[in-house]
Amino acid sequence: MSGKRVAVIGASGYGGLQTLRLLQGHPEFRVTFLGGERSSGKRWSELVPFLPLSDDLVVRSPDAQAIADAADFAVLSLPNGLAAQLVPELLIRGVRVVDLSADYRYRSLAQWQEVYATEARQVPRADDDLCQEAVYGLVEWEAARIAGARLVAAPGCFPTSSLLALLPFLQQGLIENRGIVIDAKTGTSGGGRAAKEHLLLAEAAEAVAPYGVVGHRHTSEIEQIASQSAGHEVQVQFTPHLMPMVRGLLATVYARLRDPGLTADDCTTLLQAAYRHSPCVGVLPVGTYPSTKWVRQTNRCLLSVQVDKRTGQLIVMSAIDNLVKGQAGQGVQCLNLMASLEPATGLPLLPFYP
Repeated sequence: MSGKRVAVIGASGYGGLQTLRLLQGHPEFRVTFLGGERSSGKRWSELVPFLPLSDDLVVRSPDAQAIADAADFAVLSLPNGLAAQLVPELLIRGVRVVDLSADYRYRSLAQWQEVYATEARQVPRADDDLCQEAVYGLVEWEAARIAGARLVAAPGCFPTSSLLALLPFLQQGLIENRGIVIDAKTGTSGGGRAAKEHLLLAEAAEAVAPYGVVGHRHTSEIEQIASQSAGHEVQVQFTPHLMPMVRGLLATVYARLRDPGLTADDCTTLLQAAYRHSPCVGVLPVGTYPSTKWVRQTNRCLLSVQVDKRTGQLIVMSAIDNLVKGQAGQGVQCLNLMASLEPATGLPLLPFYP
């Protein structure tokens, strides 16, 4: 069989499962290695009978040399702190890596250690050079750098939805750098597949609950990329909410316009221009607001903008599937670019509705 060879590490978690589902139907990539610690030694058909792969592989312990012997690319879907134990050895062996965790999203190891202090105490690291080298995998804004990268750090789901909404306006200097508020809602799958009490059906159903109200980890990730784009420090207030649904993420972003004369039509035109070459981002007409169901199980982000003339506020709404565009789908977008393919190759862009 031909095709570019890909290893998926952390294959039985939600990120790994989504990645495998997307790669299974991909015209150019072929999964040749499945890695996992807890599931090591089990045949894939026994472990996940509902997602048959063309090659019924045995899940193996993620040894760097074994991965390098079997694959040219690796997608790592591991808990924070664990990818960094594997990445240096993979890069030495010539394997190009897309990491779905937060291990390389920050430009300095010291900042990662500050934000992910618990993981940093458990897992010693000394790879600041790789933190500086890694390319942030927000495809619509970093396509050229991703294409030539050895190591890509796929963004988190909240930063993906928020940054796609914010960056066109920050880059053009149309909004204030402070006073930005991001109110985001996400489904329970964002918490991963491991059992957690607050994600039990009896806890999460028929309820909406905020969490990480001050100091959520994704706040600093959003601020880092927003500040780079704006060319100066940007500060955001970010509050996530857990919704009683499995997948989907809606971020509503509020910012003060520098020019109160700008209209919603003006801002929509700006978004359309910014994403005119981005098949995975759609801009809705003024007055049409996105639903998470419109992007469910797709790699699309739908954006809509409104302006409140009374308050001078810009309101941008951004809907994604947190497991696809917010995680695995974006990872495959990065793989596509690294393999000199069109970014949307093999990715679903239309939902099954309802």
